[in-house]
Amino acid sequence: MNKVLLVSIKQLGAINKTYRHLNRYQQILRVLVKYGFTDLVDHLHIDQYLETGLKMINRQPREQLERHSRPVRLRMAMEELGPTFIKLGQLLSTRPDFIPSEYLDELTRLQDNVPPFSFDKLEQIFMEEWGRPPEEIFAYFDKEPLAAASIGQVHQARFAEEEAKDDSDANGKGEQEGKEKKKKLRDVVVKVQRPGLEKLIAVDLEILAHFARLMEENLEEVQGHQPTAVVHEFARSLSNEIDFTIELSSIQRFAHHFKNNKSIHVPEVFPAFSTERILVMERVRGIKSSDVETLKQRGYDLPLVAERGANLVMEQIFVHGFFHADPHPGNIFILPDNVICFIDFGQMGRLLRKDREDFTDLVLSLISGNENKVTAAVLKVTIQQGNLDKDALSLDLADFLDRYLYLSLGELQADKILQDLMDLVSRHKLSLKPNLYLMLKALSTVEGLGLLLNPELELISLAQPFMKKIKVDRMKPKRLVGDLSETGRNYLTLLRDLPEETRSILSQLRHGKMRLEFEHRGLLPLQHALERISNRISFAIVLAAQIIGSSLIVLSGIPPHWQGIPLIGLAGFLVAGLMGFWLLISIIRHGNM
Repeated sequence: MNKVLLVSIKQLGAINKTYRHLNRYQQILRVLVKYGFTDLVDHLHIDQYLETGLKMINRQPREQLERHSRPVRLRMAMEELGPTFIKLGQLLSTRPDFIPSEYLDELTRLQDNVPPFSFDKLEQIFMEEWGRPPEEIFAYFDKEPLAAASIGQVHQARFAEEEAKDDSDANGKGEQEGKEKKKKLRDVVVKVQRPGLEKLIAVDLEILAHFARLMEENLEEVQGHQPTAVVHEFARSLSNEIDFTIELSSIQRFAHHFKNNKSIHVPEVFPAFSTERILVMERVRGIKSSDVETLKQRGYDLPLVAERGANLVMEQIFVHGFFHADPHPGNIFILPDNVICFIDFGQMGRLLRKDREDFTDLVLSLISGNENKVTAAVLKVTIQQGNLDKDALSLDLADFLDRYLYLSLGELQADKILQDLMDLVSRHKLSLKPNLYLMLKALSTVEGLGLLLNPELELISLAQPFMKKIKVDRMKPKRLVGDLSETGRNYLTLLRDLPEETRSILSQLRHGKMRLEFEHRGLLPLQHALERISNRISFAIVLAAQIIGSSLIVLSGIPPHWQGIPLIGLAGFLVAGLMGFWLLISIIRHGNM
């Protein structure tokens, strides 16, 4: 992992009331105000941290933006703020528990297309990584990029690869003598990280962590959703995405999982040419999966392609627990013989065996229509954020089952069912585990693509064999024995450690060293109000002293004079007037007359 970003993750939230990143902070605030989010800036009380910066910002949104809805303006703001915020928006688009559905729909449209950086900067990265320009490493390197995004850009290249050629003749020459080496040119793509990206992301992550902490302190409605935890999750995900050695290892692991599957092609990677900021992989020449007309013209079997694509994603999720988290049409190509090829492995999802089994229990209980099992399964895959009324949850789940249970498989859409289920649990202050959101996003995306290729695709029907296999595997004798032995070891460990742990607690009590930590909620708004009141009282005292002092100077007649009035006293009255006007405007602006 990049050292700069690693330090940033460890120090998330460390900005507090310092001015470490004032320029970037002011830039972010300008964009928020520009797109009409002044109310958010005010509610977070950011003026207490960057008072000087906010005074210089024009707080009126541009007139041409007023015709756009708030979700559209949020998307536009994130696109303008750059890579970190674009990636954050893409993450939030998978979190219906965190933001309303109208924002989700808009954030899924975030564009990751940015102008390419110059070849000179690319050459500088190669010099820093390899000590040589790309022309000396590759037999051919195209200076014009194939594509550019917020994380990096991609170039075509070619390198010479040696291969053995057997020229043994029929006169009995030895096999080894008959072999010679020849050069084979390999077409590859070279993904290069955008210059200065690590430092920008490090700064943005610290600012986002500060925003998240302010949200938890000042916005009561988001406290249960733990914005700081979302930022930490986002930091881990982004740090993996910008380290290309992690993407390389993900591709290698992915290839290992599917090495015997002829229906999928995994691009070859070249570790000898790759670093943290440069990734070299095989260039794939195929047809984009959403290009239905071209696929039809070339004679591809679209229903087969749709079924294969869906089965491959479900195998990734339910068998391997390691899946492509962004299988949108631009990341899936179709090769000859209806072979599927995934590209761009920057975002990968992981599911523990327990999570896979718990989600399987949920889906199978939904299919069976057992209300009690559905409620128990929902509680297993969710995190409770507040007080839970279990009876109300069960009633809502019963209504949910009535809505879908009696439809035929052809009428069921996994995307719609899962979205409604997430909305339901969110109303009860429950949220899915973060890795499950990524899984649902992958399933939803691949279902949409599958229906584009084959409108009769039934994802739920295709998923059932994978889920039933998970259920059967859990009941195999070898698995049961393993689970029982592991449980027994855990109990033995607990019994072994219990006396020592109890002795430690009693010792702390005896010496008065037992400490309890309390987290205060709802006191910070009061603290802010008290700070504002004390500041205004202090300001008013200084203002009164200024007026009294100026009056005394005028009465004493101290020169110099203007129109018979002492200039120093006159200046004092002028300053007092400005201070009084400033105090009045501040009170009116905060709505506290």
